[in-house]
Amino acid sequence: MRRWMGICLAAGIAGGSAVGVAAAAITGPQAKLPTETITIVNQHGKRFTFTVEKALTPKQQEIGLMFRKSVAADEGMIFPWNPPQVSEMWMKNTLVPLDMVFVGPHGTIRHIANETVPQSLRIISSHVKVAATIELQGGITAKDDIDVGDKVIGPQFGDDK
Repeated sequence: MRRWMGICLAAGIAGGSAVGVAAAAITGPQAKLPTETITIVNQHGKRFTFTVEKALTPKQQEIGLMFRKSVAADEGMIFPWNPPQVSEMWMKNTLVPLDMVFVGPHGTIRHIANETVPQSLRIISSHVKVAATIELQGGITAKDDIDVGDKVIGPQFGDDK
């Protein structure tokens, strides 16, 4: 799906053509990853629960949701960044639009990229350091009135209430 661009850029500088070989080897979706439950509380106090796959390793993060034909309304994928960093993603080999939710270290949504364009190589940036990127079904944040400043509750945000 998208790659975490820092990994790609570093690998490209260090590895030259090896990046092209590795990227070419990705021809299908990865197996379903372990999951966790997160809750997003919007500005009106309404709570939305999602089961997200955890992309923890560089390879899992590189593949992400590539080649998946759908993302359910209550599912997605989380990319934790430790330490927090500017998250840069793309939609290469991603077949469906996604909402990318960029979350700060204390669980506050810092930026949302709505309905990203499938298979685009355009860089989608958080613009600020974030602790995680959450990918959800395209259009779900608008449907659920989820916006910048809303709260994400999940294990890595130190808040399980």
